[in-house]
Amino acid sequence: MTQMFKRRIVRERVLQILYAFELNNESLQSLTEGILADLNDTVDKKFANDLVNRVIIHRKELDLKIKERVDNWEMGRIALIDKLLLRMGICELFYFPDIPPKVSINECIEIAKIYSTAGSGKFINGILDAILNELKDEGKLNKSGRGLVEETISKQPHKK
Repeated sequence: MTQMFKRRIVRERVLQILYAFELNNESLQSLTEGILADLNDTVDKKFANDLVNRVIIHRKELDLKIKERVDNWEMGRIALIDKLLLRMGICELFYFPDIPPKVSINECIEIAKIYSTAGSGKFINGILDAILNELKDEGKLNKSGRGLVEETISKQPHKK
């Protein structure tokens, strides 16, 4: 199984954990342990736990970023799956410097196509892309690692 495909499965599990936690407010630890029980790779488990915890810890900040982008939409009108995927994508953009932005965005779009509505992928893409561009414009995109720095620098608008 390729690392990219494994990460997709891990992100889907994170979505399941966040969804169950949002609906039932169950013990996060027991939810996480149960849903991740069959993941054997410690790197995958650590990524899943980090993503779950950072999404929950930074939830208000992530929701504020979404609210800035939805104009006349109320947060309550956004499908829960879409909101959770947006939180995950924004969280990866902000707090996971080793993951290329396009990977985070594409993964959220692909997962939305499976678990959410027909228009969800386009909706999520629009919001995450706008946030990515804002981070680039403000020089706040914190990405490092092979292939990430060069891509970020080359895609920034040229200043005259």
